[in-house]
Order: sequence, then C-alpha cells, then structure tokens
Amino acid sequence: MEPSLIRTDLDSLFDYSLQLNKWLLIPIGAWPSPTSKIERVVSLILIVISYCSILATVVPCILYVILDDDLLTQKLMMVGPLSHWFIGGINYTTLLLRKKEIQCCVEHMQTDWRSVTKSKDQEIMLKDAEFGRYVVIFCTTFMQGGVLCYCVITGFTTEVIQVGNETRTIRMLPCAAYKKLIPVDTSPTNEIILFVQFLAGFIVNSSTVGAFSLAIVFAAHAYGQLNVLIAWIRELVNKWRDCDRNIYLKEIGVVVENHLRALSFISYIEDMMTEICFLELFKCTFNICMLGYYVLTQWANRDYQSMTIYAVILCSMAFNIFIVCYIGEKLSEQCKKVGDSVYMTNWYYLPDKHILDLLLIISRSSTVIRMTAGKFVTMSLYTFASVVKTAFAYLNVLRQTT
Repeated sequence: MEPSLIRTDLDSLFDYSLQLNKWLLIPIGAWPSPTSKIERVVSLILIVISYCSILATVVPCILYVILDDDLLTQKLMMVGPLSHWFIGGINYTTLLLRKKEIQCCVEHMQTDWRSVTKSKDQEIMLKDAEFGRYVVIFCTTFMQGGVLCYCVITGFTTEVIQVGNETRTIRMLPCAAYKKLIPVDTSPTNEIILFVQFLAGFIVNSSTVGAFSLAIVFAAHAYGQLNVLIAWIRELVNKWRDCDRNIYLKEIGVVVENHLRALSFISYIEDMMTEICFLELFKCTFNICMLGYYVLTQWANRDYQSMTIYAVILCSMAFNIFIVCYIGEKLSEQCKKVGDSVYMTNWYYLPDKHILDLLLIISRSSTVIRMTAGKFVTMSLYTFASVVKTAFAYLNVLRQTT
C-alpha cells in the first residue's frame, strides 16, 4: 500500500472517531476549528442565537419561581427543568471557553493516528475508538430522546385559562415563564416562547452531551494509546536478543516518549473537563433528587405518561454521570496497568542496564493522573455511588417536608 494511501486511510479513521462529536457541537457553534471566514461568521451567529434562546428560557423561569403566586408544589415542578437549562447554559459557556484545549486534544489525536505504522496498533486504536463511538450514540439518544419527549408532551398539553371575561386555550411550556414579564397566555407569544424553549433544550442537551462525548472519545483514545504502549513493551522485551544494543536503546526511548505523551493527553482531558464535571456532579445530584420526586408525584397522580418521561430522563442523567466516573476510574487503572505490564514481562532475562531503562516506565506509572471535578473530587465509581446516595437522601428529606 502506498504511503499516501495509508495517510488517507488513517485520516479517515481519525475523522470517523470524532464524527459524532462534530455533529453535536457544530450546530451550536462549539466545535473549535472553523476553517474559513464564512464558517467563523456562521459559528458566531449560532452562538448568539444559542445564548438568546437560553436566556429567554432561563430568566423568565427564574422570575416565575421567585415572584409568581402559584403553589409551592407547582414551583417545585419547574425547579428541575430550570436547573437543567441553567447549568446547561454554563456548560455551553465552558465549552466555548475551552475551545483551545479541545483543539489541542483534537490535534493530539490526529498526530497519534497519523503516526500509526503497524496494522496491530491500528486495530487496537480502532477497537477503542468504536467503543467510544457506541457509548456516545447511547448517551446522545438517551439524553436527547428523554428531554425531547418531555418538551413534546408538555408542548402538546393544553390548558384552559380565564383572562378577564375571555377563556383561552394555551399550550403548556417545558419551563414556566413569569407572565408579567412575557405574556405567555396570549397567541402567538405562547407559540413563540414554546419554540424558543425547544431550541434552548436542544442547545443545552447538545452542550452537555457534547462535553461528555468529547471526554468519552478522548478517554477511549488515551486508553487505546496505553494499550498500544503495553503491546510495544511486551514485544520489545521478547525480541531484545535479536537486536543490537543501539536499536534497543532507540526503541525504549520511543516507548518512554509515547508513554509521557499519553499521560500528557490525559492531563489535557482533565483540564478540559474539570469544571464541567463539577457542574454535572452538582446538577445530577440535584436533578436525580428532583426527578425522583417528580416520578413519585406522577405515580400518586396516576399520570403514567409523564412518570415514564421523568424516569427516562432520570436514567439518562444517572447513566451520563456514571460513564464519566467510569472512564475516570478506567483511565487511572490503565495508567497503573502500564507499570504492572512491565513488571509482568520477562524483564529478568534482560541485562542489568536494560532493566534500569524499564524502571523509568514503572516509576512514572506509579504517579497516576486522575480526572477530577473542580480539582478536588476524583471521578470514580465511588464518587458515582456517593452522588446517588446523596441524591436519594435529599429526596427523602423533600418527601418528608412536602
């Protein structure tokens, strides 16, 4: 196969691994690398539209919760959607501010794919890339589907209200709005705000799922790079007798260099995701509590359709935070596994000087880079269990007080 054909094939595999991320982030202007002037202008327009729709949803809902005279139970039903839209807007801002870090990770991935020279290495990387792609598909379908169904069912639900001597039929809004600010009980204002909230829901979902999808794909790539590194180490130790010392030294240098490169990539992922993970930990703890309350409320009211929608959203949020915690723990384990794999090879057959070379890798593997939320909470399965436990503890308190 010709070198140009190999490069083209590797570039297509790189595009394949990030294809879904582009589909999620380009429509909201959050993809970091617009190439032409027209694309940059379009991206800026999309950002302005996104912020306007989010603000038009969040601000009236905040005023409704604070100032409206409705019952507390009705306001509680809006607190969950409000927190989702509000923190989704913050996540969107974080994505925009982290464009340089995202671009750095994308370029790092592209360089890694273009550096592949062995079919075995390509197979390992492609296997992990496909795993990341499948997880992104599942997260996107679950999250977008759940919130979209909630918006559609709410939007198609009508309410008859009395305005003076006039009786009006209006559509319910996914996020209630303060009527003294926006007259949502009139047409076409009601339909316009409903459309804006649909658009805002799509944007905040895309930003949240987009951030998670980047973390999943980048982590899967880092996992694959460490798997390639483990295969190199085993191969290097097994064939050292057939090579002269100069070749061995050159190859062990490449192994150490790629090990440090993979660890630096993981640190880039951690820097990119730490604020988003912190916000999502808070949001998921709060929303799992509120969604659990909504499920119990709809069960008591025998509204099984709404109960099912809330249950789907509850599961999707729990699954999303579980995935981030899971990949954080798997990356930490994989970093340790590199040092363990060195120790489990036939290193004792090597000359003393070569054994000391391998100690560099073992020493570096003992210092694990962890994904954190806000730089102080480690993303692990223990953290996920703590989130669920805390959320249900708050749910129990909320049930007792209401």
